Amino acid sequence: MTRALTPIFAIAGRELGSMFRTPVGWIATALYALLTAVVFALQTLEPGEPATMRYFFTPSAWLLIAVAPAVSMRLFSEEFRTGTIEPLLTAPVSAAGVLIGKYAGALGFVACMIAPTLVFPITLGILADGPIDAGAIASGYLGLLLVAAVYLALGTLVSATTDSQVLAFLVTLIALLMLLILAGPAASQMPIRVGLILNELSIQRRAATFASGVLETRHLAFFVLASAWLLALAWAALIRREAR
Repeated sequence: MTRALTPIFAIAGRELGSMFRTPVGWIATALYALLTAVVFALQTLEPGEPATMRYFFTPSAWLLIAVAPAVSMRLFSEEFRTGTIEPLLTAPVSAAGVLIGKYAGALGFVACMIAPTLVFPITLGILADGPIDAGAIASGYLGLLLVAAVYLALGTLVSATTDSQVLAFLVTLIALLMLLILAGPAASQMPIRVGLILNELSIQRRAATFASGVLETRHLAFFVLASAWLLALAWAALIRREAR
């Protein structure tokens, strides 16, 4: 088992390291840190208000809509453009292993990008008059990672179908915005049954549940299954390309 996982860990480490060797990685990290700091200062540090991070996590999940496509756009598109995908797919590791390794590296990068925001609950705990709810904060961060997992899975799927990073970014961003609109404002204008189905696809609504400190199994299952389904489609795209 360990021998089978070694190539996956190697690919994940290579992908994670490459994120920090490009300007895009540092720019995305800096922008996310700046914007989340603004959100924390304006939404959380309110004198006289309860010491909660709830109003920090929800906008932070929205910011991932722009960040995730920037991270995922190069996963396979760059390999296709430079021609390095052929030796990678013919290496002693399956297409699924390559996919999981690259996806894990991208998710690890987003986790590293989110990590500096851990200073915010520490700051809130110092400034608050009473204790803060550590469980709710942990739930909020779990929700952020799960949202990132779905967004990156979609970006991985798109990146696995094109050799253009710009196209991969735009298609992923537009798809996420369309999902946001369909599961939000558009759902209320649809027939009741269609609206209910669209509401079930609302990632932001489920993320808000985690932000409020409520950990529900059905929401956790949704994020895991949605990510797995999108990655399965990306694997099918890679298999088709490998066959050609």
